Amino acid sequence: MEVHVILKVGQSLASTTDATALIVVRAPQGEIALTCGGAEMVAGRAGLGDGSGIDPERRSGTLLGKRYVDEETGLEVLCTKGGDGSLAIDDRSLQVKEAKPLPSSD
Repeated sequence: MEVHVILKVGQSLASTTDATALIVVRAPQGEIALTCGGAEMVAGRAGLGDGSGIDPERRSGTLLGKRYVDEETGLEVLCTKGGDGSLAIDDRSLQVKEAKPLPSSD
C-alpha cells in the first residue's frame, strides 16, 4: 500500500531499499506517493536499504547530482546520494532533467 504525503521544498528523503537520498527542489501541490526501487521513500538524509529489496522492474538506478522531474505533478528532486533503485510516482518513472543550453557569447 502506497502512502501519499505532502512534500516540502528543502525536505530530505531517503530510500528504504538502497542508499538513494534526495532533496526536494520543487514540491507538487497535493499529496503524492514517491517511491525508490518500488518502495516508498521516507524522511531522512541517508538510504536505509542494502539493495536486496528492490523491485527488479525498478532497478535502473539514480545518479548523484542529477535532478529528477515529474512533469505531471511538478515534482523536482536532486539526488544527493545515488543508488540502484529508480524513482517513481504512482508507477510512473521520474525522468532526468535535461540541462538547458547556455546562450552563446559571440
